[in-house]
Amino acid sequence: MTLILVAHGTRAASGARTTHALADEVRHLLPETPVKVAFADVRAPDVTTVLRSVRGPAVVVPAFLASGYHVRVDVPAQVEAAGPRDVVVTQALGPAPSLVAAMHERLSEAGWRPGDAVVMAAAGSSDPRALADVRRAAMLLGARTGSVVRIGYAATAAPGIAEVVAEVRQSADRVAVASWLLAPGLFQRAVAGCPADVVAEPLGDHPKVADLVVRRYAEGLFYRAAA
Repeated sequence: MTLILVAHGTRAASGARTTHALADEVRHLLPETPVKVAFADVRAPDVTTVLRSVRGPAVVVPAFLASGYHVRVDVPAQVEAAGPRDVVVTQALGPAPSLVAAMHERLSEAGWRPGDAVVMAAAGSSDPRALADVRRAAMLLGARTGSVVRIGYAATAAPGIAEVVAEVRQSADRVAVASWLLAPGLFQRAVAGCPADVVAEPLGDHPKVADLVVRRYAEGLFYRAAA
């Protein structure tokens, strides 16, 4: 079955490259499986276009860190628009513990030290269920860093990342920002511009992200076989 990896989409070329690099990691792990990339918004091709190019069944894996509007509405609508097909749509990637482990590794690579105040930067959403996913990720990160992790948003939700970092800095010697984002782009630029001592890179094509995509694909195969 073809695996269709669905990302949010960004106008930033670096963000698109990161998505395709993640797809390459997945191809390495699944050498016999066709892997295609689609975007839910902003960038082409969308899920409908990619599905129409696929012969046979497909597993659609939404590469999102929370189950917000794009996961609950956009992706299913684009699948439906492709017409009657043998398609399984898996759950989103986040907030899986393995991704939080990847976020912690990115934070450490950026220079985080035990004792630093930690703020987790997320994209934000108007969907309360997606925000609950973000809070879950922050709680898991707190267990790894041994500190209470505050959340700041790059867009849509409040409080904003710069505001939270400025507030935390009033009582901390050093502030480290963990990026709960998948790829570079507008949101990561907003995160990078905040007044923190350490700002981590997004998860990108971290091996743990690719491993989770493969796991979601396997879950999709199991669901189809059991249906």
